[in-house]
Amino acid sequence: MKAFVLCRYGPPDLLELTDTPGPVPADDEVLVRVRATSINPYDWHNMRGEPYIARLMPGGLGLRGPKLGILGCDAAGQVEAVGRGVTRFRPGDDVFALLEQGGFAEYVTVHEALLATKPGNLSYGQAAAVPTAAVTALLGLRDAGQLQPGQKVLVNGASGGVGTFAVQIARALGAKVAGVCGPHSADLVSSLGADEIIDYTTEDFTRTGQRYDLVLDVAGTRSADACRRVLTPKGTFVSVGGPAGRWLQPVGHMFATLALAPLASQRMAMADTVRCTQKRQNLEALTQLIEDGKVTPAIDRCYPFEQIPAAIKYQEQGHARGKVIVAL
Repeated sequence: MKAFVLCRYGPPDLLELTDTPGPVPADDEVLVRVRATSINPYDWHNMRGEPYIARLMPGGLGLRGPKLGILGCDAAGQVEAVGRGVTRFRPGDDVFALLEQGGFAEYVTVHEALLATKPGNLSYGQAAAVPTAAVTALLGLRDAGQLQPGQKVLVNGASGGVGTFAVQIARALGAKVAGVCGPHSADLVSSLGADEIIDYTTEDFTRTGQRYDLVLDVAGTRSADACRRVLTPKGTFVSVGGPAGRWLQPVGHMFATLALAPLASQRMAMADTVRCTQKRQNLEALTQLIEDGKVTPAIDRCYPFEQIPAAIKYQEQGHARGKVIVAL
């Protein structure tokens, strides 16, 4: 099969499109022919080995070189073959998955528990946009944020991959939503259901005087302590990401949230997709929202498979409105 292989840390141009042996599914795995994948910050953090502190963390990036040979944590496609112990899928089924690695290839093996049936009203490209970004938004709002109907939510970074899903999921859960974004993304965020748009180029959302039950911080442009100013007395701050950096960020921004938690009167939490054990159930919950017409992936650009390095370069710039996807 053809795959983009990462042999050492560095820029996207170091990804090599090579012929490599196809994977063989274990008894509890499914072999998926990848029809589409998408680009996430997870990919370029692993590609560049940044932030450097993550190379020293248990379970983090490799110290001297990348742990992951084939990047890509989202995939949508068709079941090609199944292991002997697989009972939920059969060859020909349309599926999508949240992976640790392997999406930047023509085939990938996936544990049955990480796989779900593709939403029937989405293309492969649209479905590939969902897993990492939408699950992150869902965990941040529903689980870490404990969002309830009628509450007010502010999404900082509402126009990116996670943010565009967060606006829609919050509305689907019965909340009123304020989205923080740039002026060129205001129409998009509004069309996704935001009740209020805050233009970060002209207004500091931490000083508007408004109060919210939940702040979902995707962009990390303000400190957790500053964000507390816009929370109700019993409100919740959820950190999803933060500004990119070579040495510490976004890890430092998220650690600061954890350090503040024991000292703050409001709840301070993080959305953790890595340690989440209910990946299939979360994908199925999202499928229900998608098929009910409450959530639709916002796609910025679609690249052909051979241009994955260019897709990563574009996503790294931080200006994508919604998701960047790749079609095979």
